[in-house]
Amino acid sequence: MTNTSELTRSAPAGSAIRFEPLTRSIGAELVGVNLADVVREDALFVELKALLLQYKVLFLRDQDISRAEHVAFARRFGELEDHPVADSDPEHPGLVRIYKDLDSPAEHYENAYHCDATWREKPPMGCVLRCVETPEVGGDTIWVNMAEAYAKLPDHVRTRIDGLRARHSIEATFGAEMPMDQRHRLKERFPDAEHPVVRTHPETGEKILFVNGFATHLVNFHTRENVRYGIDYAPGGSNLLNYLIAQASVPEYQVRWRWAKNSVAIWDNRSTQHYAVQDYWPAVRKMERAGIMGDQPF
Repeated sequence: MTNTSELTRSAPAGSAIRFEPLTRSIGAELVGVNLADVVREDALFVELKALLLQYKVLFLRDQDISRAEHVAFARRFGELEDHPVADSDPEHPGLVRIYKDLDSPAEHYENAYHCDATWREKPPMGCVLRCVETPEVGGDTIWVNMAEAYAKLPDHVRTRIDGLRARHSIEATFGAEMPMDQRHRLKERFPDAEHPVVRTHPETGEKILFVNGFATHLVNFHTRENVRYGIDYAPGGSNLLNYLIAQASVPEYQVRWRWAKNSVAIWDNRSTQHYAVQDYWPAVRKMERAGIMGDQPF
């Protein structure tokens, strides 16, 4: 077994960031870093961002920061965005409150593998999530390296999905329990987005499997190459999409994080998916998330 101390890394000379990789595939915990300092110090932010691109999700403990500092740190990556269904803190636009208790509405979007807001034409670049209150047991979150998921696909599957595109919908997910007229209004505000099944990371150049629970169907599957008879079309495309979505559930691509008050996760939403495990009822779980605007996948 590898000694944890052997995995503690130091950045180049002069760096203040130490970190411990949590798996061989994804995730690292930063040691001795205060996010309030990263807001003010450019060199620290540059190092942290480089680690984020490498490990895809970073974790920190004991971040007793204010909401203003939380927002200020997230804004170092870019402008923040609100969520059309979840509430934001009224004094800090873009800081979404994910508060779960016995009075919470029945929502089923966190406890599924997903990439945030791919129903947007430009999904978020990343997110900064801070734990405000957590149960004594349960409520972990899992992150998945979707670049690894793509790289480990069989060669014939990678060939088959090259050039395919998928439709992503807020109406079919967050809108599913709304009355029909309300659901239609939601879709008018946020029409279905179309994204490549395999996107290219704009900073690292990695190929990423980019379908998740918001994807409803493959939009350009019905071609002469793929469809001989009608049964090949809807079932064939659906089976392929479901197979691709299921790759996020492979444990070898994952890291699982146990929350504590004032712990923080920072993730690259372009190259990961995540799953918030809802195994803690009737305990309360309160999280606050700053989502960072992204670009159009290609």
